[in-house]
Amino acid sequence: MFAKQIGIDLGTANIIVYVRGKGIVLTEPSVVALATDERSNRPHIVAVGEEARLMLGRTPGNIHAQKPMRDGVIADYVITEYMLKHFIDKVCGRIRIFHPQLMICIPSGGTSVEQRAVKDAALRAGAREAFLIPEPLAAAIGANLPIQGPSGNMIIGLGGGTAEVAVISLGNIVVSRSVRAAGNKLDEAIANFVRKRYNLMIGERTAEDIKIQIGSALAMDPELTMEVRGRDLIAGLPRTITIGSNEITEAMDPVLQQIIGAVKAVLEETPPELASDVIDKGMVLSGGGALLRNMDKLMTQVTGVACYVAENPLYCVAKGTGIALEHLPFFRRSLIAVH
Repeated sequence: MFAKQIGIDLGTANIIVYVRGKGIVLTEPSVVALATDERSNRPHIVAVGEEARLMLGRTPGNIHAQKPMRDGVIADYVITEYMLKHFIDKVCGRIRIFHPQLMICIPSGGTSVEQRAVKDAALRAGAREAFLIPEPLAAAIGANLPIQGPSGNMIIGLGGGTAEVAVISLGNIVVSRSVRAAGNKLDEAIANFVRKRYNLMIGERTAEDIKIQIGSALAMDPELTMEVRGRDLIAGLPRTITIGSNEITEAMDPVLQQIIGAVKAVLEETPPELASDVIDKGMVLSGGGALLRNMDKLMTQVTGVACYVAENPLYCVAKGTGIALEHLPFFRRSLIAVH
């Protein structure tokens, strides 16, 4: 029995784990719940993953549920390390002779300090070796794009913390843009909109539910509606309102414009030969944000280039990290070197 090879999509919203020979084995929210011990005044972990996500916005004073990843990078190093260790133990077992090899994706716009933090956290969490791969490259591999050849492939990865846009050729990134405007910013925009228009305070989980159930990147006819419950800011009492999908489209528009700006910037910088390949093949959407209604149609509308949603967009990055680890000699030159 040799060391396991594990690919991890260390996302702002979810952690997805791919194990060689088994495929996707684990999908959990990137949330950790901490409780403060009254005697020692030191925090200890109460729950990780889905169990902790259910506690968001619903905890008593001494328990605090938080997301240790923000905008695709580590916001709380110690908790991220613990979270990684928890998931590695879950996949490999607590007692193991061989330490696993890890491949972790990180945003293409990350700084060297952010890259070093991810690698250190992986090694301290129990990895024998840790490799870092740019997120758009992992997404393209997982979406089965023919990136080894000398032709251009364009990928748009919409995660929880970042939107990654890249043109890839010969197994490497030619042009890329990373903007910190994605799923979480859409949730924030919805919550702010409901607060301003209806004087109703809603939590981030409610905002996310609205986005999933009735959210659309383009106006819809007929539009979808949904009942939303929250706290009235004037009376301070619970209240229910009915909200329409076109209002949510309006709320999300400023964030969607930032993503569109990144897509246009990459298309403008793409060399002409690769640009003609992109026009022929179209662009591919991956990540949880690709599941937003009419996102592909919006991208086609604003760029004039056909846009498609990848198969299983949520799992593209995790699959890509695992495949890159399986074919390490080929992808080694494309990986991020941390000094």
